[in-house]
Amino acid sequence: MATIAADQLALPRLYHWERTAAGTVTLTQPMGGPVVKDFTWAQVGDQVRRMAAFLKARGTAEGWPADAKVAILSKNCAWWLMSDLAIWMAGYVSVPLYPTLAPETISQILTHSEARFLFVGKLDGWEHMKPGVPAGLAGASYALSPDDARSTYEDWDAICARTEPLKGEVVRAADELCTLIYTSGTTGLPKGVMHNFGAFAWAVDAGLRRIPMTGRDRMLSYLPLAHVVERTLVEHGWLATGMRVYFAESLDTFAADLQRALPTVFFSVPRLWVKFQQGVQAKMPQQKLDRLLRLPIIGGLVRRKVLKALGLNHCHFAAGGAAPMPVALLEWYARLGLAINEGYGMTENLALSHLTVPGRNQRGTVGPAYEGVQVRIAPDSGELQMRSPAVMLGYYKAPEQTREAFTADGWLRTGDKASQDPDGCVRITGRVKDLFKTSKGKYVAPAPIEDRLGMNPNVEACCVAGANMGQPLGIAMLSPQGLQRASSEAERTTLMAELSRHLDDVNARLDPHEQLDTLVLIKTPWTVDNGFITPTFKVKRNRIEEAYGAEFESWVGKRAKVQFGD
Repeated sequence: MATIAADQLALPRLYHWERTAAGTVTLTQPMGGPVVKDFTWAQVGDQVRRMAAFLKARGTAEGWPADAKVAILSKNCAWWLMSDLAIWMAGYVSVPLYPTLAPETISQILTHSEARFLFVGKLDGWEHMKPGVPAGLAGASYALSPDDARSTYEDWDAICARTEPLKGEVVRAADELCTLIYTSGTTGLPKGVMHNFGAFAWAVDAGLRRIPMTGRDRMLSYLPLAHVVERTLVEHGWLATGMRVYFAESLDTFAADLQRALPTVFFSVPRLWVKFQQGVQAKMPQQKLDRLLRLPIIGGLVRRKVLKALGLNHCHFAAGGAAPMPVALLEWYARLGLAINEGYGMTENLALSHLTVPGRNQRGTVGPAYEGVQVRIAPDSGELQMRSPAVMLGYYKAPEQTREAFTADGWLRTGDKASQDPDGCVRITGRVKDLFKTSKGKYVAPAPIEDRLGMNPNVEACCVAGANMGQPLGIAMLSPQGLQRASSEAERTTLMAELSRHLDDVNARLDPHEQLDTLVLIKTPWTVDNGFITPTFKVKRNRIEEAYGAEFESWVGKRAKVQFGD
């Protein structure tokens, strides 16, 4: 572990802001309709101390172990962050859960982690999730929790009202276990990734050397805080800089939430960047937008108007990650005057691996490694391997899986194939295990093909498969726009023709052995609940092949360029 100054750790950062910015508003929480609730640093500190005192007293009374696990199941909100801090201040380890998990996964994580207490917060599907909570597990609810959860668990405000705040400044050592972050499960059951306080402090310090973020910045927190990027960038970035964090109320109010926050730093996954683009294109056809952007004065006005409509006219740093960003998408935003930096990382290294350098055109890559991160590409497999002080301690209760995650000489296996240019910029070319061989003995890397297929407004998500077949095939879930067109007799023919041309364009840029025999359109949504995607919108390739694999040969046998699969 690199040397970490004590004042860089999470809890000392909270104490710093309590002392130096007590009256400054730092969190803004929508409460429904036009009502918002602001929290100052003093209020945050007071509530954290009261909840920490409650947890510590309960743990002492019930004989919790020193490293007891306390779970958080909630959408992003102010209480989520305060719960995390309270868990740490009480001396325990936090276990965040995605707010969209199936009950079976909730049960698996809470049981595996041996959670002693559960914060049940803002949720859309609590009735569906509730059966996954082990019987007898105690908990607390938030002001925005579902009514049933509030009737089951004592209210946060009530607990704080009757509990005296914990005094003094509890210090957790850099090498103490801080949290278990369960992976989203693209390759099987979620694994509990162990990180300590020092890893977060080092990751944020290294991140801020490249990400221009200060206390004057504003962020909108809406991607799950249970995910490593939001946890590191938003939560620990907030503690490090003292910036102001706004929360989104719902998907329906997202545009208004953006306008309220007017974020200066904004991170989104590719799927959402595409949705923003499609929203713009629905109001202004691309040909018209291109024509206006070419005009010297009018082009500038149009750029400002589009970014203002998106709520991103104050954004000075934008980023994408969690999946590859198509170059065409990056270029589209660049023409609007919004340069999107592409990042790369994983839960096992706190998402602190690579990021394109602001102000440089490194599109098509994920940039060079952060300062202090060492990388190499395995000569035999082409796998990107790395090491840094932000790498995990290991997988909880899984020593064999931990050993498999590292090389014999201690480098973290990312599982991603990559290449590196002379400037040190890395290009991710696919997953090592996602490569498949056709019956012709040729290997196909699906990820780059999927990126190109996804650059059509009628496609919501896609997967390329075809191991041991003559040619690969594409399977695409239709977007809401595509579904609407497919349900219309008149529009369906036009839709099929457009997607046929799109497939021709994609195939024209592929080697012969990579070209897709057919594109199969799926109308049934791929969701977290039915196991087709992870909470971060990554398609689960093994689930796709399990569900549709038996149909591959018959689909190809129909000799249709584009067809419906269900």
